Amino acid sequence: MATQTQAQRKATAQKAAATRRRNAAKRSQSARKAAETRAQAELSAAAVVQAQAERAVLIPVGAALVARDAVLDAAKPYTEGRESAEKELGKIQKRVSTNLRKFERRGSTARNKAVREVKRTRTRFERELRQRRTKAVRTVKGVRKDAERQVKVTRREVERQAEYVAQRVGAIA
Repeated sequence: MATQTQAQRKATAQKAAATRRRNAAKRSQSARKAAETRAQAELSAAAVVQAQAERAVLIPVGAALVARDAVLDAAKPYTEGRESAEKELGKIQKRVSTNLRKFERRGSTARNKAVREVKRTRTRFERELRQRRTKAVRTVKGVRKDAERQVKVTRREVERQAEYVAQRVGAIA
């Protein structure tokens, strides 16, 4: 290893000391920044909790005020005077009669639809019944004709056999 002069050692020591100071400053700055971030996070968590607590109080208050306003608006026509109350009652009667007519039309429509469906079902049932009856009559006629044909064929065959037997008996006797 080469020997250094006094001046070189001093310069190297100064450089090392400067590097240590810079690193210490960086560590100190980093620690300070981390502490600030933690403090900010604690503050923001506290702000979130505070906001939730405020909402928990403000929501029921707001709902109560809206309900109060709705009650006041509903009662207003009746408390302003007789004319206003009569006017409001007239509006309500008109609305009720309109709704009754609407319900009546709806009921009538439902009844007519049900009657049409019943008629359609009855017609379909009657048509199907007629078709089955016609088919049964055709089948019976066909079976009867086949049976009559079979009886006729069998009778002819029996008569032929009887004639044959009579001839054979006559030939033997």
